[in-house]
Amino acid sequence: MIGRHPDVGMIGRRTFLGAAATAAALAATGCTGGGPPLIRLAAGEVGGFYHAFSLLLAAAAADAGTLRIQPVTTTGSVANLDLLTRGDAEAALTLTDTVADRPDHLLAIGRVYENYLQLAVGADSDLHTVADLRGTRISLGAPGSGATFTGERILRIAGLEPGTDLTVTHLPLQDAVTAIATGTADALLWAGGVPTTVLDVPHTLRLLDLGDFAGALHDRYGYYYDLVVIAADTYPGAPAIRTIGVANLLVTTADLPAATAAALTELLLTHADRLVPTEATGTQFLDIRSLIATSDLPLHPGAARVYRRHHG
Repeated sequence: MIGRHPDVGMIGRRTFLGAAATAAALAATGCTGGGPPLIRLAAGEVGGFYHAFSLLLAAAAADAGTLRIQPVTTTGSVANLDLLTRGDAEAALTLTDTVADRPDHLLAIGRVYENYLQLAVGADSDLHTVADLRGTRISLGAPGSGATFTGERILRIAGLEPGTDLTVTHLPLQDAVTAIATGTADALLWAGGVPTTVLDVPHTLRLLDLGDFAGALHDRYGYYYDLVVIAADTYPGAPAIRTIGVANLLVTTADLPAATAAALTELLLTHADRLVPTEATGTQFLDIRSLIATSDLPLHPGAARVYRRHHG
């Protein structure tokens, strides 16, 4: 993992603002005209890690002049892969466990970050374990999100059948936070970087420990799941808590030209210090050894060529 340079957070915030303008300009221009190749990047919800990363990547691409990257707002991993499969995006961000459930036409550009599953309830709630969720109302991620995919697995390991033992809805993150505040939901599950600023932990929300489920997920579904710790004061004033980490991949298909895939890979390697969202405290994997650790998903030939050139 690359270390977090003392100025990275400031760099990320400045670049994020420039990236928003860049993304808006790219959206206006679309796919017409000359210039560098355009990559529509299926990204995620506004306010989440995927979206923040995509804006930073778009700004880096604009400065490098080798690519145009147009972030596409979505509800998460499953929706991203659907866009990619339909040809409505050239690249997508997704969780590794979600990719594993897909056909084998996908190729990886690299492993970029780690998402943290965050199960939140009201700060004063009497819910303290996953088992306590029986009979409650939970937003299990937005429709098409990786949180939905992984969350159903967690609930079933806990002996809870979604829709039977508890009421499940699928809300965008901000709407889920509002639902807890107004008493129309009891819990929400979010997969993202930490801290996620929309989650007002520990003042109005509290995170539940998911550490006991990491081993069971690993044993039942594969090696995509890691036991991780959200360190104390990651959310200022909140204690350390165990949860489940799932790596993110930047993926594409064989339809992406090798030269375009190579240019995208070069951005990851040469602009790493600019691609660290504020939500990514301690979870970045933008060095060559981590980037190529894409589990069972093969690298795009254009990406592999770049890694070989840089690393031998």
